[in-house]
Amino acid sequence: MKYLLWLLKAAIFFTLFAFALNNQQDATVHFFFGTQWRAPLVLVVLTAFAAGLVVGALGMVPRWWRHRTAARRAQAAVIAPAPVVPPAPNATPTAPPPPPDLSSIHGI
Repeated sequence: MKYLLWLLKAAIFFTLFAFALNNQQDATVHFFFGTQWRAPLVLVVLTAFAAGLVVGALGMVPRWWRHRTAARRAQAAVIAPAPVVPPAPNATPTAPPPPPDLSSIHGI
């Protein structure tokens, strides 16, 4: 299985390498107000891919922060000690509650 995975990685690498070698022509990207950028087509495609990754990650940041703060609040609520209430007189002692299951907390 390990060799099959390495073979798949090598095939992907050589496919992308062949793509880069076959697209070395200059491409012109026209921006607003008459500005333009001339670069090899491979560099243009790589830049567009990287810009897409950055925009996608930035779009997910607010949700990541909300989940992270919710996880911290949930963990603090589980770990926070409960207030100690003195037992009523003539009451039979009861067993303490089991400790909280910390593995069920979702968070970072």
